[in-house]
Amino acid sequence: MLKQRVITALVLLALLLPALLADTAEPLAGLTLVLIAAGAWEWGRLNGFDMRSALRVSAVCVMLCLFAWSARWAYESPANIWTITGAAWVFIAAWLIRHGISRWVLISRWLRLTVGVLALWLSWVAIYQAKVIGLNFLMSLLMLVWVADVAAYFSGRAFGRRKLAPAISPGKSWEGVWGAMVGVLFMACIWIWVDTQFALDSQSLYTLLYIRGAPFLVLAVLFLTMMSVAGDLVESLVKRSADMKDSSHLLPGHGGVLDRVDALLPALPLAMMLVQFV
Repeated sequence: MLKQRVITALVLLALLLPALLADTAEPLAGLTLVLIAAGAWEWGRLNGFDMRSALRVSAVCVMLCLFAWSARWAYESPANIWTITGAAWVFIAAWLIRHGISRWVLISRWLRLTVGVLALWLSWVAIYQAKVIGLNFLMSLLMLVWVADVAAYFSGRAFGRRKLAPAISPGKSWEGVWGAMVGVLFMACIWIWVDTQFALDSQSLYTLLYIRGAPFLVLAVLFLTMMSVAGDLVESLVKRSADMKDSSHLLPGHGGVLDRVDALLPALPLAMMLVQFV
C-alpha cells in the first residue's frame, strides 16, 4: 500500500511540476481539466449512475470547462461569480454537515449531480485563474489546504478527544481542526515574510489578505481552513451515503481524484472571493 502511494505520488508530481513551472497557465489548465473530468465521473458514480451515464456527466463538466476556457474566464471572470460560489459553498456545506446523511439521500439525485458538477467546474476555473495571477499566489493557496490537512492529522492523533462529526468522519476531532488553524497561521506569517525578502512573480494569498490588516488576515485564514475541513466532510458524507470507502481507485494507494481534491473544492473559489475584496 505504501509503495503504491509513493509511486502514484511521484507520477503525479512528475506531471504537475512542469505544468506549475510553465510560463503560461494553459499547461496547468489542461492537466487539471483531466483531473476534473475524472472527478466528475466519480461524482456520477457516487450518486448512483452507471458507467455510461457517469461518463456523460464527465463530458458535461469538460464542456463547461472548455466554455470558460474559450471565454477567458481565468483572465476576466464574470462579476460576482466568486461571491456567489463562495456563499453557496458556505450555506450548502453548513446545511449538509448539520443534517447529515439522512437528509442528503432525500435530495433529488439530479440536483445533487448538478451541484457537484458546478462545484468541480468553478474550482477548475479558480485554479486556472490562480495560476494566471502567479505561481507564488497559486502555491500559497494550495499549501493552505495541504498544511491544514497535515497539521490536522498530527494534532488530531496527539490531542484528539472531542469528535468533530462522528456520524460523518469518526477520525476527525476539534483538536485536529485547531491544530490545522495554528499550522496555517504560522505558515501565513512565514510566507508574508518571504514575500518581503524575495522578488517573486506575484504576491501570495496571505500578503494580499494582509493588505486589509492583520485581523482580516487572521479571520480569512481561519475561515479558509475551516472551509477546507468542510469540503473534506462533505465528500465523506457523500461516500458514506453511497457506502463507499474511496471515491474510486483511479489513483492507486490514494483512492480517487475527489479524495485528493475535496478540501480544495471550497477553498479555491473562496480564496478568489476574498482576494476580490482587496
